[in-house]
Amino acid sequence: MKRYIPNALTLLNLFSGCIAVIFAVNDNFVAAALFVFLGIFFDFFDGFAARKLNVQSELGLQLDSLADVVTSGLVPGIIMFKLLEIVESGWGEIDLSVGFGLPIIPLLGLSITLASAYRLAKFNIDTEQQSYFKGLPTPANALLILSLPLIMEYQNSDIINAIILNKWFLIGVTVFSCWILNANIKLFALKFKDWSFKNNVTRYIFILLCVVLLMVLQFAAIPIIIILYISMSVLDNLTSK
Repeated sequence: MKRYIPNALTLLNLFSGCIAVIFAVNDNFVAAALFVFLGIFFDFFDGFAARKLNVQSELGLQLDSLADVVTSGLVPGIIMFKLLEIVESGWGEIDLSVGFGLPIIPLLGLSITLASAYRLAKFNIDTEQQSYFKGLPTPANALLILSLPLIMEYQNSDIINAIILNKWFLIGVTVFSCWILNANIKLFALKFKDWSFKNNVTRYIFILLCVVLLMVLQFAAIPIIIILYISMSVLDNLTSK
């Protein structure tokens, strides 16, 4: 019976992602973010449960990636599509739509979904990524994209809103997102083999900084945390050499 528990959690991740897609399509970004957060929660605990119960399987690995494609790949792609659609009027009077009135420029947002799927497929066949990641994990990238509408909703800053709703900023974030997902950069994983400070100094410092940043900056802290995560990983790689 216990072997079904991790897969049940993975399916809850997928179910949360499906609900998030519905909300995202209907422009309810806050609710979409809430269900993505819930999906990421299930995504964390399905692997944890599989390890603790010693029921890891190839089926679980494949199912986990399929769920992540939806929750951490499709949803952020739709969110970016919607944000680019909001600012599409800034492109002037040029007709930038294809058949059925589908706008071309916002479709760039879906490249995040494609890059996420590619990253997850690579992860499944890579035997090295046990204690670290190559490229930004899809849940972290999803949080980066979803933080944008949350910042606009809750930070209440005209300056920040103007930056986020700048078409070139959104395109830049999209390009960066696709690149960092599949970049050949080793990023540390928040997996503790033991609880000693010496062996986990980077992890403990990162977690502490995350807590402080979230308390001070709230949702605006998320993009900073992602940049911090990448920077600390690169620094950790350099010092380990």
